[in-house]
Amino acid sequence: MAKNGNDAEIDEGLYSRQLYVLGHDAMKRMQNSSVLVSGMRGLGVEIAKNVILGGVKSVTVHDQGDAEWRDLSSQFYIREEDLGQNRAEVSQPHLAELNNYVSVTAYTGELTEDYLTKFQVVVLTNSTLDEQQRLGEFCHTKEIKLVVADTRGLFGQLFCDFGEEMVVYDTNGEQPLSAMISMITKDSAGVVTCLDEARHGFESGDHVTFTEVQGMTELNGCQPVEIKVLGPYTFSICDTTGFSDYIRGGIVTQVKMAKKIKFMLTDFAKFDHPGQLHAGFQAIHAFQKKHSRLPAPWSQVSEVNSAQTGSAKVEQLNEALIKKMAYVAAGDLSPINAFIGGVAAQEVMKASTGKFMPVMQWLYFDALECLSEGDDVMLTEEECSPRNCRYDGQIAVFGTKLQDMLANQRYFLVGAGAIGCELLKNFAMIGLASGNGEVIVTDMDTIEKSNLNRQFLFRPSDVTKMKSDTAAAAVKKMNPSINITGHQNRVGPDTEKVYDDDFFESLDGVANALDNVDARMYMDRRCVYYRKPLLESGTLGTKGNVQVVIPFLTESYSSSQDPPEKSIPICTLKNFPNAIEHTLQWARDEFEGLFKQSPENRTLKLPGAQPVEVLEAVYKTLVTDCPHSWADCVAWARNHWQCQYSNNIRQLLHNFPPQQVNTGAPFWSGPKRCPHPLEFSTSNELHMDYVVAGANLFAQTYGLPGSTDRAGVVKILQDVKVPIFSPRSGVKIHVSDQELQNSNSSVGKTNVEKFKDDDTNFHMDFIVAASNLRAENYDIPPADRHKSKLIAGKIIPAIATTTSAVVGLVCLELIKIVQGHKKLESYKNGFMNLALPFFGFSEPIAAPKHKVSAPAVLSFKVSVVFYVFCRMTEIVTKVSKKKLGKHVKALVFELCCNDLSDEDVEVPYVRYTIR
Repeated sequence: MAKNGNDAEIDEGLYSRQLYVLGHDAMKRMQNSSVLVSGMRGLGVEIAKNVILGGVKSVTVHDQGDAEWRDLSSQFYIREEDLGQNRAEVSQPHLAELNNYVSVTAYTGELTEDYLTKFQVVVLTNSTLDEQQRLGEFCHTKEIKLVVADTRGLFGQLFCDFGEEMVVYDTNGEQPLSAMISMITKDSAGVVTCLDEARHGFESGDHVTFTEVQGMTELNGCQPVEIKVLGPYTFSICDTTGFSDYIRGGIVTQVKMAKKIKFMLTDFAKFDHPGQLHAGFQAIHAFQKKHSRLPAPWSQVSEVNSAQTGSAKVEQLNEALIKKMAYVAAGDLSPINAFIGGVAAQEVMKASTGKFMPVMQWLYFDALECLSEGDDVMLTEEECSPRNCRYDGQIAVFGTKLQDMLANQRYFLVGAGAIGCELLKNFAMIGLASGNGEVIVTDMDTIEKSNLNRQFLFRPSDVTKMKSDTAAAAVKKMNPSINITGHQNRVGPDTEKVYDDDFFESLDGVANALDNVDARMYMDRRCVYYRKPLLESGTLGTKGNVQVVIPFLTESYSSSQDPPEKSIPICTLKNFPNAIEHTLQWARDEFEGLFKQSPENRTLKLPGAQPVEVLEAVYKTLVTDCPHSWADCVAWARNHWQCQYSNNIRQLLHNFPPQQVNTGAPFWSGPKRCPHPLEFSTSNELHMDYVVAGANLFAQTYGLPGSTDRAGVVKILQDVKVPIFSPRSGVKIHVSDQELQNSNSSVGKTNVEKFKDDDTNFHMDFIVAASNLRAENYDIPPADRHKSKLIAGKIIPAIATTTSAVVGLVCLELIKIVQGHKKLESYKNGFMNLALPFFGFSEPIAAPKHKVSAPAVLSFKVSVVFYVFCRMTEIVTKVSKKKLGKHVKALVFELCCNDLSDEDVEVPYVRYTIR
């Protein structure tokens, strides 16, 4: 755990994925923030949930109203038995369970100015325009940060006012860029040229600092310098005419500069930019103020008109849009609340931390394409009137027909992690599979502590339980009508006997909640084969994406792929690392090679080895190097340290001396950093970290007991003899550490961060120590355990806000699928980056179509083809009956075709269904 300025601890076990998004400094600032969330309908509880998971100091939930039937369509912490009770008081116990580090209280009184002074951030939902104006003015005056969020059916609104002294410490959340330098000119605006291995990636206006510059040393350690980009490999800096001549080398690194932004006090009745949706919200507010109610769902009486838009300025009012807003204004949709709630909660975190760029100042969203296709399609007031049921908020928008269709859907959800939990919550709220349908969720993982920060269906008492069963039970409490079954199967060829033809043919669709591309591509292939819709989504920190795949209408998930990750060349890893990423990959490879397999498997799987070599390796591993005691394991770790960080480096420098010139230039230049050997010292914590972790892992490999007694290890090391590289004779002689220290009057000490040894996770201890020792060899700045785990473990940063917003968009696409939308333009793929903030939506790419014309593609006559198919049917029937116990229902024929010029033509496979 790390401590913040108020001695409150950051539980890195709980917040690990979020820390990779926000960082420790932002988390510390957030832990000092008290937040008020007013309005505990669906939107308010979504915001409160995400903010509490984030880890602020305290959250007060406020509401003066009682739970109604229409609340149950999106308020996941209100049950039917809670109707008539105060929404804040009912929600508080459930919200308090989300995070033991956050104080959660309920308040049911008036929001007086005196009461608001207790909070750093105030969030208003389900509030009147008058209240927004009154409290907004007060908050702005008192430098209390304000977020206003509202949803009306298929429409959402967000407003932020963070005062006139808002400081943003990091505008985009990206890791600082760095590049190696090949040249710096002396000029009034010195030009820096970077090595052409990769584009520098900087932008004009960025600030940078310099290190390791030879010659023009005035730049080393200077204050951040603003740059102007001249090209992909060049940029200009300050006046360098008075600096020394540049010789070689140097690293330039981007510096995140704090930026002060100013929010204007905005009149909520005015909007200076064209905004049809803003005008529509104004009209809804005006109607509600006059009639003390919202417009009746789909009422054909013109209850809302342009005269009620107040002083909102629009060049030409869209009366049809205002009318549609009035039709659905009484609606309360879980997916819309999830999206707006996720975005709003991220704004609360920005207000609390100064991390990422806030919304400036209005954000509007609509999902009108979710309505039935065709402008002439109109629902009736009768179809959408309240039924005193839990879906009243949704029926107000879509009527009863969609509700019946949702109830009978059979959906397969693959994954019950962060996205899976949010999907299940939304499934329960919209009434998916609440009739004759079913949701089948599969996940083979168990719940871990780190999951609790964003997988909100789980509690500390659920740790070690199966995710799928626990999530299913949790959403069953939210909506007892949902029919849900939990599985613990990994999807793949091994489970095709479970998820077979009958299973897939019974489905209405599939939703992915996966964390790896291979599994996504597998499920995509299955959905293409069985012609089932697929809802695909993913998150990476504040970034999220949504893709909808509709058979015969859109391209599949596998139709386009991200470029492969850039691999690190072997020579760089082995001899020429220049970044901490290189040393961490080297350390990970080292760990896997030494400890991931048993000694027998390691020696028997030597690639390309001859039988004699295998036998020699087996004998060495199981006899010569086989430890018999803890002392032997310590000796092995110490010897391995000597080889890797001293002898091998000396050998490399013997082969390639520091002064060596290669083709007229120094060999150790450009990306090649000249290394130096290390001298072992028991007083160096990093050296001891390596030995203790390595010795324990070695002991575990051979089934021997280990130890974390460092004093005991130091004592053992006094008598351990280590191999020392001798450049004169080229042989190695063995001396003890005591003799080695006696022969060296001064032992080099390094300023390396001390790593805690507060657990038995020797795997990560070894990788961190191994990486940082190699980094020290090559004068590369080390990485702490947190950063090392992110890079070496290839961990995906995650935060609850992004997940909530992404899943909201997924479920909007689900509603379109269930309605049977046929137009490509009705569906939306989405991409967002809440840090910027940026939201982009586009039509899915259409499914590719190929025209195949005469002459006949197949070289067989129809009768021959039919005969072949019949014979194949008999064969497959016999084989499948014998091996699987039931018939395979279809044969797939891969066709090879040629055009008139005898060129290969790509055609779809032929699926032959066996009746």
